[in-house]
Amino acid sequence: GVLYDGGEGGGAPIAGSVEAVARLKRSRLKVRFCTNESQKSRGHLVALLRQLGYDISEDEVTAPAPAACQILRERGLRPHLLVHDGVRSEFAQVDTSNPNCVVIADAGEGFSYQNMNKAFQVLMELENPVLISLGRGRYYRETSGLMLDVGAYTKALEYACGIEAEVVGKPSPEFFKSALQQLGVEAHQAVMIGDDIVGDVGGAQRCGMRALQVRT
Repeated sequence: GVLYDGGEGGGAPIAGSVEAVARLKRSRLKVRFCTNESQKSRGHLVALLRQLGYDISEDEVTAPAPAACQILRERGLRPHLLVHDGVRSEFAQVDTSNPNCVVIADAGEGFSYQNMNKAFQVLMELENPVLISLGRGRYYRETSGLMLDVGAYTKALEYACGIEAEVVGKPSPEFFKSALQQLGVEAHQAVMIGDDIVGDVGGAQRCGMRALQVRT
């Protein structure tokens, strides 16, 4: 929605965005790419963006899956994963035996009743259920049209289990603070450019950043 619209064949870049990124890279400005992409690993996403013509490296990307893995390790959590197969590799080093939490991401076609119900059952069996959601987006755009995002499914589990999910990714303040720390700048020195008025603009503003909305 900011750089490209996903879809068949990898999707298509948004008009002017490849050139805009190139101009930023030539400027004195520091640039960080913050994404809630949770169907692809960070490596796969960067490879796709390069294929579309963007000058971008993996270490310039802040994504929710690596951040979630760090949280899981720090807190000794063993997740039941309700995620897309394309991002499962990000959790390869995480212990998933005898789950004591659920991690939910944009699972796409994996959001079947059976899979949602299994995640619900895992949470209901825990004395202190923990639900970690890689974002809270409502929908996103592909070349074929608008697509339902992970937030709707996260809300379903919250409602059914009577709990509140911990969000890793936009609009979480910790996610934006992580990107700022990686850039080495303060919030007031940064501008967030996004297409989502809640996740991108609202989240950045609550973190003390300025924000611009592109209306793609």
